[in-house]
Amino acid sequence: MSNRVLCREASHAGSWYTASGPQLNAQLEAWLSQVQSTKRPARAIIAPHAGYTYCGSCAAHAYKQVDPNITRKIFILGPSHHVPLSRCALSSVDIYRTPLYDLRIDQKIYGELWKTGMFERMSLQTDEDEHSIEMHLPYTAKAMESHKDEFTIIPVLVGALSESKEQEFGKLFSKYLADPSNLFVVSSDFCHWGQRFRYSYYDESQGEIYRSIEHLDKMGMSIIEQLDPVSFSNYLKKYHNTICGRHPIGVLLNAINELQKNGMNMSFSFLNYAQSSQCRNWQDSSDAKDALLVLAVTSAELYPHRRKGKTELITPYALDQFCGTLVTHLKFSEKLQSPKPFL
Repeated sequence: MSNRVLCREASHAGSWYTASGPQLNAQLEAWLSQVQSTKRPARAIIAPHAGYTYCGSCAAHAYKQVDPNITRKIFILGPSHHVPLSRCALSSVDIYRTPLYDLRIDQKIYGELWKTGMFERMSLQTDEDEHSIEMHLPYTAKAMESHKDEFTIIPVLVGALSESKEQEFGKLFSKYLADPSNLFVVSSDFCHWGQRFRYSYYDESQGEIYRSIEHLDKMGMSIIEQLDPVSFSNYLKKYHNTICGRHPIGVLLNAINELQKNGMNMSFSFLNYAQSSQCRNWQDSSDAKDALLVLAVTSAELYPHRRKGKTELITPYALDQFCGTLVTHLKFSEKLQSPKPFL
């Protein structure tokens, strides 16, 4: 058996973001310095995967909430843009390179996931062609730089899952989401509008096209705030909004749904919303970048026959074409009477 370490190169460095480590570090520091860590520590984030010119400042709203003192494992769920995939796939390498420093894949967690029989392996070419996970690596490295030798990543490429598959993967990941030392990063975009995206939904009652897009996205965000995976699925079926990370979001919503069944109460609120460009005619195109923060309860004090929850923050998250920030608080309710560990 070979002990050779396999690496995935930072294949989008030099095009989607700078390949210069010092320059990239300075850019990330500048973006992060402009936002507040009001919802720290995050436990799950949804952040954009566009080029940093378009979404770098937006993603900062999410990553500013990450606490490196707590986080030890980072699950990164990104949609597949280039290959058909009906399940989820794991990387075939050991290391993900970034211009800042290398990130290690948690082979123990990978082994646990692989044993379920629910995952495929992606080839190195597929891995390096895909940008949805890579665009989160520099920010992950920056957010965790003070503990860079003390954490691992678990990259997962999410395919075009059916609703039942989203439920299955949500249930699987829920036990990891329940662990306060784990962070979930969901990579997603909101509306991609225009001829090149083959999507031109327009509600004239909202005014100009960009206003219609904003209304459409915020309708979806409102549904995500309800933490109801079925309602989110119905919204997508009705409006066909081009949210390319809809399946990773669906998995996260189903994971949260599993935790709710165990007595966790949650609430969502958006922090901001912005568009990369304002569409005013049919020749324009727009991508929506939304930074959504999800905050949750991560610890519980155990008493004989009683459980009492402590409120902690769970997640920031962003999407790739309109920049907004959503925050969620998750609380344990007093419903659970058993002192058994919360999984």
